[in-house]
Amino acid sequence: TVKRRPTETVILLHGMARSGNSMNRMAKTLRSDGYQVINVDYPSTSAPIEKLTEQIFTELKPQMAHAETVHFVTHSLGGIILRQHLEDHHIPNLGRVVMLAPPSRGSEVTDKLGDIFLYQWINGPAGSQLGSGTNSLPLRLKEPTFELGIIAGDRSINPILSMLIPGPDDGKVSLARVKPGSYTDYRELHTTHACMMWNRKVIAQTEQFLEYGKFITEEISHD
Repeated sequence: TVKRRPTETVILLHGMARSGNSMNRMAKTLRSDGYQVINVDYPSTSAPIEKLTEQIFTELKPQMAHAETVHFVTHSLGGIILRQHLEDHHIPNLGRVVMLAPPSRGSEVTDKLGDIFLYQWINGPAGSQLGSGTNSLPLRLKEPTFELGIIAGDRSINPILSMLIPGPDDGKVSLARVKPGSYTDYRELHTTHACMMWNRKVIAQTEQFLEYGKFITEEISHD
């Protein structure tokens, strides 16, 4: 029996150079769990992070106000956008948050490629803000104070980008840079940055955290 959650809304924020379609599988699963789901589609390569954040949350404000509890599931850049919003705004009905592969401490990929035209053309102004140096927007954000579950991938299908990243990585972000200074729970799964939001194991862990505020400890079978 599906547990109905008419007062609980889950907002999905996709990653860089993606669309709401990338979160469709997650959205379908969470709707089947009984949540109200808002799968945001935003032009991630069109503006700096501050401007994208303002645009997204201006549109979301009425829908968020009608929910008793608002949870978030974010992929990559989406997690930084949520934290950027929380720099200057309080969400009184904020519930739990699951971030998939957030560049919480920036990414060395931006450090190495951020000045290259092709990188800028693909990723737009926001892409240049995700480095790990002095111009890093993620490193300027205050630490999370909400219930936060972080899921990281340890598999890469992009060996060229992985060569630019020290240590284990998911093809875009190193495991060492996924975690912010404070969080509730953390899991590393055998999945890639680009595809993790479709991974059944990632989705199952997301469901678990939204329901209970912690991840599943026992092993779930891989796809």
